[in-house]
Amino acid sequence: MSSSEEVSWIAWFCGLRGNEFFCEVDEDYIQDKFNLTGLNEQVPHYRQALDMILDLEPDEEEDLPHQGDLVEQAAEMLYGLIHARYILTNRGIAQMIEKYQAGDFGHCPRVYCENQPMLPIGLSDVPGEAMVKLYCPNCCDVYTPKSSRYNHIDGSYYGTGFPHMLFMVHPEYRPKRPGTQFVPRLYGFKIHPMAYQLQQQAAADFNAPMRPVGPPFNNGKR
Repeated sequence: MSSSEEVSWIAWFCGLRGNEFFCEVDEDYIQDKFNLTGLNEQVPHYRQALDMILDLEPDEEEDLPHQGDLVEQAAEMLYGLIHARYILTNRGIAQMIEKYQAGDFGHCPRVYCENQPMLPIGLSDVPGEAMVKLYCPNCCDVYTPKSSRYNHIDGSYYGTGFPHMLFMVHPEYRPKRPGTQFVPRLYGFKIHPMAYQLQQQAAADFNAPMRPVGPPFNNGKR
């Protein structure tokens, strides 16, 4: 944009409440058509959405004055799918590491993870199947974000492999696995792993119908 006071669409979008998990994708990356291969088949109004993301004036022939909301939704979807690819690059990983170290993605609720920072992850790479979750690299489990303002973020905008790629490229950021595990106790004694199974079996045997003992009653007939 010509005016220094104007904010780019990318900066505006990433600054919206609820979009804190996104990083700002470099425009050079978006302008490289190779990085967008196949997205035109997934996103409606692809051309107009791309122009909106790059702050380009739409062509008069492609202008959709009565479909502004549809183009806006398409731009958000397109940016999300581009974002999923971008955060697998060195530059994208570097930007997400900064947010990870700052705790922008939240911390693991597990007690023994001791407020370990988490990373966003998708449970599916297909848009519309699952919302974004948070992956803890300490206990290697996934959690739903605490705030409901992240409920609208599609998990495919981060992909199923992002945290693993980050730690493959930068293993120094992977935390040590927790040495302390919760141990269930009763009256101070550890509960054996088989205890619940044995108790379940005993309860099942107790509730089973009684079987008759000996020959059936025949009313005195031989």
